[in-house]
Amino acid sequence: MSRRTFLVSAAAVAVSAGPLTTLARAVARAQKVLVIGLDGALLKRIKDADAPNLDALMAAGLTAPSSIYANPLAPTMSGPGWSTIITGVWPDKHNVKDNTFSGAKFAQYPDFLTRAETAKPSLNTYAVASWAPITGTVFSPKVDTRVSTPSAEYDTGTTARAVAKLRDGNPDAVFVQLDNIDHAGHSYGAASQQYLDAIQGADAQVGQLVAAVRSRATYADEDWLIMITADHGHTDAGGHGGSTLQERQTFLIATGPTLAAGSVRHDVKMPDVAASALAHLGIALDPAWDLDGRPVQQPAPDDFDALRGQLQTRVDETGIPTTILGFTHTPPAGWSVDNSAMGGGGVTEWRGWSFTTDEFWTQAQRDQNRECNVRARNVFAVADGDEWNDKALTGTFDSTLVSPAYPVTGGTTATLTYTTYYRQESPQKGEVLISYDGAAPVSVRTYTADVPSRTETVPLQVPPGARSVRVRFRYTGGNNWYWVIDGVRIGQ
Repeated sequence: MSRRTFLVSAAAVAVSAGPLTTLARAVARAQKVLVIGLDGALLKRIKDADAPNLDALMAAGLTAPSSIYANPLAPTMSGPGWSTIITGVWPDKHNVKDNTFSGAKFAQYPDFLTRAETAKPSLNTYAVASWAPITGTVFSPKVDTRVSTPSAEYDTGTTARAVAKLRDGNPDAVFVQLDNIDHAGHSYGAASQQYLDAIQGADAQVGQLVAAVRSRATYADEDWLIMITADHGHTDAGGHGGSTLQERQTFLIATGPTLAAGSVRHDVKMPDVAASALAHLGIALDPAWDLDGRPVQQPAPDDFDALRGQLQTRVDETGIPTTILGFTHTPPAGWSVDNSAMGGGGVTEWRGWSFTTDEFWTQAQRDQNRECNVRARNVFAVADGDEWNDKALTGTFDSTLVSPAYPVTGGTTATLTYTTYYRQESPQKGEVLISYDGAAPVSVRTYTADVPSRTETVPLQVPPGARSVRVRFRYTGGNNWYWVIDGVRIGQ
């Protein structure tokens, strides 16, 4: 079934030239955003299809494959998916769990066009969608124009309306949702020719939208960030809502002034679309907004991400495709893993702390909440006693991940931050320990109960005279659950 201004900087740069002074005027191009949503589109099938416009955008900018959640955080459905993209936060914040939008917290976590209007009321904002709940429910009335395309017009009408707005109007931020790829996925499956045909049709409509932007009389004086994304994937047989990796697939294709042509990244997540749009519009991201997204224009790789080129294929795991590169036991430079108390045997991939990816780790065993590890990005560290125990072993799981020595200033307060996700079953325990200048480690945080995916902040009182600090993450247990660590940083 089918579902349904030009801103010129007034700043002048004075340039001193000895006794003479010349005035150079720095004229900033008007910053504008176009977000195109292709409902139910799979990046892999886009690459298989006849899609010259999307191919050209990938060649001109960034391509970032990504993945989303599954139950119990939320099913892989359009309500949670579009809400995540448009608000910049995951379902545990916006609280959309299905397509009814019951309990949605859009007042607390509004859409990015509403945030743009609040910060800069002079901006012209526009949203049009073939699936009416996007423009009727997710985007607020604060958006200048919201259009739910009549069913009879479907994606043809959505495209025509958006093209007219982009070509003839003066919008600053535009959101467009096209629905027919999802319709083909439901009716025929993602493995079908009809699904490829739907991608081809959407590609032509994307071409019309991009052409409308480039045909603008003021285009030379404008700075457009164009982003294309999807709310979820589809199974080969058709459908979504479950926990398979194919249903959990999404992506970002983006072109903009700071995005390198032909680049591929693995650190991008769905909430980054909203954050990137706001940043491009010159709107500061207020920490009080509690966004999960970060601007794609401002990458922040951590030490673990450097391991992507060292990842290996499976060894003992049988449910993970043999083609996927996804784990290593070799830590990044400066890090180490202490397995001196670690048991022997067990599943090779998870013997002690491992460095892995969502694509690899979640396929070790589906529907055990690994899919809810949404705030870790790219490569992360995991201690997984549950999976380790799936092969004959001796002893217990006792492994410690040890950070480099970070510089600190004695007598001050430092802050340890890291992303974590912890699932508990007794007698399992996770412990964070701190050591200054090589002294005996001291525990600063202990995990003995479930902790959802989140960023932890631990204040550290640095002893007088201390010059360095090292962090240890020790996981102990048997046939229990797991602990994820990512994005470890020390700040002062």
